[in-house]
Amino acid sequence: MTLHPVPLGGPSLTGIKLKAYAVAVPALSSHIRPALVLAERESRTMLDAARNQDVTRGGRFVAIPACIQVWDRPWAGEDDPGASVHLGSVDWSYDTPVRHYVTIYRAMVTQSGLEAGESTLTILQSVMALTGIDVDDNRITHPSAPARDPFRRSA
Repeated sequence: MTLHPVPLGGPSLTGIKLKAYAVAVPALSSHIRPALVLAERESRTMLDAARNQDVTRGGRFVAIPACIQVWDRPWAGEDDPGASVHLGSVDWSYDTPVRHYVTIYRAMVTQSGLEAGESTLTILQSVMALTGIDVDDNRITHPSAPARDPFRRSA
């Protein structure tokens, strides 16, 4: 067995670059029931369309491996959102219900998105429009605030 030293502070992250502003706190979240299931080809089309309309290319989307974020306008620069506001996102999981399929299970709206008049349905519709799939409000559950974290102390 070979042991390798790990520097204090954790392993080196050389070569790994995380997209700034990739994490958001949801104000509302809805589960999609029945879930939207896309074949691998359709999910690739959706991701490619989102990348073509990326916030750094004059679009409104940020495509990351398990989600597409929706922003109100393009970013000021490559890693600088400037005055852009993150409105919400659509999340999915890979290889469910079977291999080579993607299940879209949740739409989320940030507080800024709520203030801009967005809903979980409008966020989902804007992302699904990338593939030409129309979504009606029968598939989306009533929006609710995220559950309280049981491990967080009350102030």
